[in-house]
Amino acid sequence: MKQLLAAVMASFFLFCATAKAGIVMGGTRVIYQEGKREASLSVTNMDTNVPYLVQSWVENPATDDQRPVPFVVTPPLFRLEPEQENVLRISFTGGALPADKESVFWLCVKNISPTQKDDINKLQINVKSKFKLFWRPKGLGESKDAWQKLTFTRNGNQLVAHNPTPFYISFYSLAVGGKEIPEPGMIAPLASKTWPVSNTGQVTWRAINDFGGITDAAQQ
Repeated sequence: MKQLLAAVMASFFLFCATAKAGIVMGGTRVIYQEGKREASLSVTNMDTNVPYLVQSWVENPATDDQRPVPFVVTPPLFRLEPEQENVLRISFTGGALPADKESVFWLCVKNISPTQKDDINKLQINVKSKFKLFWRPKGLGESKDAWQKLTFTRNGNQLVAHNPTPFYISFYSLAVGGKEIPEPGMIAPLASKTWPVSNTGQVTWRAINDFGGITDAAQQ
């Protein structure tokens, strides 16, 4: 019950903080199914008075990866009036991506608040947000139970997780013997990930699903 209440309160404060900034996104992640013409994400200006400029683009997951990104976002730059909504449309431009597992990119959205000519002493606030964009090839099967297929082992003072599925799995929480691992992050498909731990006991984890929701807890 406490965990549920904490999750609800966290969602409430996150919404309030986002709404205060003016721009609210229609999701926390985007799943691009291979073969689809495009994927989309809504953008809403919750402010009742202030318009915003919204700029969007896609980046590679690694900051030092300078390869061309196989996605374009339209419109890349637009003005969003108060209490109005627009839709970002992400299109795949082609390229060689793995066919046996998901690939991940960052959808970047920057909202720029305008400054009036007589507001020279006011600070202009630019907010840049990043959302996970998953490229999902055909034939991978269902992703909804992938998080339950993780396996965990102990190697010295390291907790080792193995993901045997072709899907990325984003952790909402991860604990060993009741002690939470801070910011457990995401584990890549067909890969392993480690965290330093000092205690032993049952491993408990929850994940974030395709819709941004939180799964039930699994234990090993």
